[in-house]
Amino acid sequence: MTAVRNPGPGEAGGTDRLGTLDIMLPHYGDTGLMQAAVRSVLEQTDENWRLTVVDDGKEEGVPEWFASLGDSRVRYQRNETNLGITGNFAKCVDLVESTHFSMLGSDDLLLPNYVATMRAAVTALPDAAIYQPGVQVIDEHGNPSTSLGDEVKKRLYAPKTGGRRLVLSGEPLAANLLGGNWLYFPSIVWRADVVKEIGFRKDLSVIQDLALIIELIRRGEKLVVEPVTAFRYRRHSGSLSSSEAVSGARFGEAVRFFQEVAAELDGHGWPKAARAARLHLSMRLHALTLLPGALRRPDAVRTLLRYALTGSR
Repeated sequence: MTAVRNPGPGEAGGTDRLGTLDIMLPHYGDTGLMQAAVRSVLEQTDENWRLTVVDDGKEEGVPEWFASLGDSRVRYQRNETNLGITGNFAKCVDLVESTHFSMLGSDDLLLPNYVATMRAAVTALPDAAIYQPGVQVIDEHGNPSTSLGDEVKKRLYAPKTGGRRLVLSGEPLAANLLGGNWLYFPSIVWRADVVKEIGFRKDLSVIQDLALIIELIRRGEKLVVEPVTAFRYRRHSGSLSSSEAVSGARFGEAVRFFQEVAAELDGHGWPKAARAARLHLSMRLHALTLLPGALRRPDAVRTLLRYALTGSR
C-alpha cells in the first residue's frame, strides 16, 4: 500500500485550513448513550465545533433535554417521519455547512482532544478527503474491549504509522480496505464537498460507509491516517450491524456490494482491488466468529456457513 509520511501531530503544516468542524449526529436508539455522546462533544478542548443532532426517533423528553443545554453550538431537530439509517445519514450530509464534518454515532464518544487533533490533521494535509484518527474500542459499558475481527484488521490490514501521519491512496488502498476494512466510520472526518457530490447509497444499510470510501478512492481522493487516539468506538450486541450480522442479513448485502464493486474496479483497470473485493476474506472470517451466537437459529447458521465458505448468499 503506497504511503507518504508527513508532518506528525503538532508539527508545522501551514495556516489553519479548518475553522468550525461540523459534527453531525444521526440519532436513533438509546437516549442515555446519545446524551453521553453529546457530553463528549461539549467536553472538547478545542471549541471550534458545531453539533447538529437529527433525531429519527420519538423518545419523550429528548427535545427538552437539548433545550436545557443552553449552548448555541448545539442544534437539534426531530424528523417528522422515520427516515431510516441511510436516509438520516443523507439528511445529515445535506445539513453540513462547514468544509469538513464527522458523522458521530449516537453510542460512540469523542475523547476531549478529538476536534483539536482532527483540525490539526486537516491543516497539515488539506488535500485529503478522509481523515481517520486513532480509535479505542469499548464495550456497551464503556470499558476497553477487543474482538477477533478488530485484532485481525489491526494486525493484518491497518497500516503501521510509527507515530506519524500517513497519506494513502489509489488501488493499493482500495484493495487493502476491500480485504479488511479497518476504518471506523463514526470517527472519520470527511471533506464535505466530495461527500455531498457522491452521497450514501440508498440501497445499503450497514456497508454504505465502505461503498462511499471506495468510490472516493476510485476518484483519486486520499486518506490520512492520524496516529493520535481521539475517539472511543462502542461495540455491543444491540447495534444494527451486530443484529443483522447474526441473522445473516448483513452478508447478503455484502455479497451484492462486493460483486458490484469488483466489476466496477475491473472496468476501472484495478484488477488487484477487484480480486480483493471478490475474496473479501476478512468479512467471511467475521461470519465464522458469529457462529456461536447463532447456534439456536439453524437458518442463520446455514447462512453464515455458506457465506464464510463460499462468499455467496
